[in-house]
Amino acid sequence: MKEVMMQHLSWVEYARRVQQENPVIFIPVGALEQHGPHLPLGVDALLSTAVARAVAQRVGGLVTAPINYGYKSQARCGGGQCFPGTTSLDAASLMGMVCDLSRELVRHGARRLVVVNGHYENQWFLIEGIELALRELHRDAPELRVMRLEYWDFCGEDVLGPMFPDGFPGFALEHAALIETSLMLHVHPELVHMERLPDDGPALFPCYDMYPQDGTGVPPSGVLSSAAGADAEKGKVIFDTVCAALAAAVSREFKI
Repeated sequence: MKEVMMQHLSWVEYARRVQQENPVIFIPVGALEQHGPHLPLGVDALLSTAVARAVAQRVGGLVTAPINYGYKSQARCGGGQCFPGTTSLDAASLMGMVCDLSRELVRHGARRLVVVNGHYENQWFLIEGIELALRELHRDAPELRVMRLEYWDFCGEDVLGPMFPDGFPGFALEHAALIETSLMLHVHPELVHMERLPDDGPALFPCYDMYPQDGTGVPPSGVLSSAAGADAEKGKVIFDTVCAALAAAVSREFKI
């Protein structure tokens, strides 16, 4: 199987692949953010990279080194900025990174990019970074096309429903809970500590936010809903479903 991780290739092999194969290039984006006592801070980048790598192998693509930092954690979907270890970017910094990276990839000859987001709060700033890049690069690379996505959207109720017999709490409250824990047990089991799994119950938030953030409503562990029942088998089902659906979408949009 061909190597797909850009940082593992020499510049000579990378240049040859880009010039001869016109591969789709995946940009995984995550965050450095608390994920409870049982998961590492880097979950979002680890999972987006794992998905990008698996899909790139299916479609003959390449994967850049991940953007490991994301936009500021929000209480209702990530526990907020009140936890040590959560290390976030301002919006302009994230937008600039996406724009800069797109510019560099286009300079290398890339014309087909896929931004794989693994951090809920990133999405609007990734969109703006892409829009800024397209505005800047359109004259010299009019054929440039960019796909942006949150990987979890490729897994529907048909798969998730049986995993949540008491009802799916929604992706925002699934922070460090069953889905992410199961995925990590599948792709990085050595980084998961199930013996530390908290049982704080689901977070209860008002339908508004207060700033400065003070952590009100966030369980002490940082886990927003229960991860009980997480296991590697569920993680494999979710991972395989996401990667198959995403590979199909990439193949369709880029006519592979």
